[in-house]
Amino acid sequence: MVLTASAFADETSPPAPPTGPLAKLQGITSRASELALHAMSMIGIRYRYGGNAPESGLDCSGLVRYVFKQVTGAELPRTSEEISRVGQTVEPGELQPGDLVFYNTLRRGFSHVGIYLGDNKFIHAPSAGGQVRIERMDISYWKNRFNGARRINQAAE
Repeated sequence: MVLTASAFADETSPPAPPTGPLAKLQGITSRASELALHAMSMIGIRYRYGGNAPESGLDCSGLVRYVFKQVTGAELPRTSEEISRVGQTVEPGELQPGDLVFYNTLRRGFSHVGIYLGDNKFIHAPSAGGQVRIERMDISYWKNRFNGARRINQAAE
């Protein structure tokens, strides 16, 4: 049997783009990766209470709002508490990169928000004097203050 280049044509052709549920899943995965990557590009930006722009500093909700606006076009509410009402609730075991994680850091629910990156890590703008950074969710400080998670699926809800 003689093999020719045409015998391998199907193997070297680019695969057909996915359709149906697979295409939707691929779109979600791509968007989640883009959210996580864009958020990580903010590492080192200084914290500023009420901050909405990397140039002048970001607070926790400012970081989330900025990243979502840049990646998805979504206009999220201003505070972490207001953001906690957008999207769908996500169980901790079902977290995906790009989901929002909420914490009680000021003795009131949903007073802090970050973006889940995967592998039990999230990125956030911590507090005065700090900078945007990545932290583990399983350290006791964050574990004891976890309020829940939300997934924002659409460009604007």
